[in-house]
Amino acid sequence: MLASVFPGGAAVDMHLRPVVADASKAAPLSFDAVYEAHFDFVWRSVRRLGLSEAAADDAVQDVFVVVHRRLGDFEGRSSVKTWLFGIALRVVRTQRRRAKRKPTEALPDTLTSQRPGPQALSERRQGLLILDQILDQMDDDKREVFVMAEMEQLTAPEIASVTSTNLNTVYSRLRAARKLFEEAVKRHRARDERSTA
Repeated sequence: MLASVFPGGAAVDMHLRPVVADASKAAPLSFDAVYEAHFDFVWRSVRRLGLSEAAADDAVQDVFVVVHRRLGDFEGRSSVKTWLFGIALRVVRTQRRRAKRKPTEALPDTLTSQRPGPQALSERRQGLLILDQILDQMDDDKREVFVMAEMEQLTAPEIASVTSTNLNTVYSRLRAARKLFEEAVKRHRARDERSTA
C-alpha cells in the first residue's frame, strides 16, 4: 500500500530488513550507497517536517555531512532509514532554533539600488568620450581655462593665479572656450538626430 502512495518508500524499507536482521553478518555500509538509496527519503522527510524547499536543500546537505562523519559508528541496531530520520529530525530542529534566533525580514517587493545601472554607466562613458573629443578640439590655453572653470569650479581670479595670466585674458579665453564647447555640442546633437531619423 505505502509503495503505491510513496513510490520507493516501502520497497527500500523491505530491502533493508535482511541487513538489519543480522547486522553482524552485513557488509559495512558505504556512504555512496546510503546516499544513492536514501537521498529522496531524506529530502521528503525534511520537507514533511516543515522545511521549505530552499531550506530542505541545506538540511539534506547537513544530514549527509553527519552521515559521512558518523557512518562508521552505525551499529545496525535500527534500520538505516530510522537512523537517517533521527539525524534529519535533529537537523530540522537545529534549523528551526536558528531561524527563531535570527528572524528574517521579508524582502521588499522591489529592490532599488543607488548605483547606476548598465545603461546609465554606458551613457556616462559615451558622454565622457564626447567630452574628450570636444576638449581635444580646443587649444591648450582655452582647454585649461575651460576645465578649471567648468569642471573644477575654480573662479576666474583663482585661474589667473594658477596660470599666471591676466584676469581679462582668463575671461576672454573662457568665453571663447565656452563658445567652442556649445558649437561642438550642437554639431554632435545634430549628428545624433540625423542618425536616428
